Amino acid sequence: MAAQQRRHFTRTVGAGIALTGLIALTACSGATGEVNSDYGFATAEQSADGAITVWVDAAREPIAKAFEADNPDVKLNIETYDGNAGGSGSFQTKVALFDQSGEGWPDVVFSTQTNDASWAAKETNGVQAFAAPLNQGFLDEDFLDGFTAGANDPMTVDGSVYGLRNDLAPVVLWYNQALLDQFGYEIPQTWEDYEALSDKLAAEHPGYILGSVGDSFVGTYVYYWGAQAPIFQLDGNTFTSDFEDEHSVAMTDMLDHMVDNGTLVQDSVFSAGFVENYADKIVAMPGPAWYSGALFQNPDSLNNPAGEIGAADPLYWDGQDEVTGNVGGGVWYASSHSTNLDAVKKFLEYVIASDKAVELASGLPAYDAASSQWLDTQASSGYFAGDFKAAVEKAAGSVWSGWGYPSFSPETAYAAVVVPGLAAGKTIADLVPDWHTQILNEAQVQGYETAE
Repeated sequence: MAAQQRRHFTRTVGAGIALTGLIALTACSGATGEVNSDYGFATAEQSADGAITVWVDAAREPIAKAFEADNPDVKLNIETYDGNAGGSGSFQTKVALFDQSGEGWPDVVFSTQTNDASWAAKETNGVQAFAAPLNQGFLDEDFLDGFTAGANDPMTVDGSVYGLRNDLAPVVLWYNQALLDQFGYEIPQTWEDYEALSDKLAAEHPGYILGSVGDSFVGTYVYYWGAQAPIFQLDGNTFTSDFEDEHSVAMTDMLDHMVDNGTLVQDSVFSAGFVENYADKIVAMPGPAWYSGALFQNPDSLNNPAGEIGAADPLYWDGQDEVTGNVGGGVWYASSHSTNLDAVKKFLEYVIASDKAVELASGLPAYDAASSQWLDTQASSGYFAGDFKAAVEKAAGSVWSGWGYPSFSPETAYAAVVVPGLAAGKTIADLVPDWHTQILNEAQVQGYETAE
């Protein structure tokens, strides 16, 4: 989410935070140590009247407040934090502090990352795993079956579901129909078409663009994941990153070519400069489904008029599988340490499947019924050009399965190496060796075995 959209705890919540300040945020206590046969994990002593504390990013604060308004019988403490955005690690860092003190855990946490289950589902230094298993009796099977197929796979460890996907974030190709008509261009269907269009656009309409490589989530999840580039893979405890695979090389070459001809810029799509300079100059741009609300329909961002923007099928390599990347899709976690699990269950079901959840969703909900309602609403709004619903539905079922979900994010290495390197005038190809090394170093720090 954009930096200007985030609100942080009133108390500082960085890694160096005073522990006493954090403990004051919630009254949860540790589990009893005896496994609750109804839920499959050791539960703390329950208090039906106890308040629950939920951590949300700024974008999820409205749904938390809606729950509070609709459920006055539930005492709720809403705290905003960075949502673990950009792979910040803030969620894990804070939980580690609570684990050390043996108290203070929040009851529910929203994270923008899909890889937190890799650590949140594990016992740490003798302390019960933070995330509660949700499919061993805590949540009803009928409710869990309502998710889009595969939505909760990244949060499933050894058959137990430790988190609930809030939204799906498949990558589509966004396009400006007005500009395509004005310039006489067709919507590109393949990565090869996209690169060819970049040369035509650069020659005929300099200053107009086809996207940005200035955000770490775009470089990694949109382009490399969508290209089937195996730069971030996990098999058991072995992490691999292959920049020499033909898909990786082809994507690196394409990005360098388009940065060179000026059709890919280095501004963050959330920056004021991007909005000011390119709001009316984006001819097409691959990006996640949530761009619909976060960028195009956002009065504080691109704010494109109705009928101008459309979503097309994801780009793919000519003659190869028609797959795409995925940019997040937030996750709700329930704390195994909560003293009011009934309220936690009620909250989770509300933020996932209620009518209000559909109304407040800025992207494609992960729950089937909510997804269908949201897509129908978007498609019938008159805002989008083309067949918005068909494109998003196809993308949702086309996410490439070769990407990995280790306990760290690919965004940090891209931000540390590629973003400043491009700003210094280097190509991505120049930066690949250092980028590769940085990714492997991060994997080793997290305790993974690494292989080239």
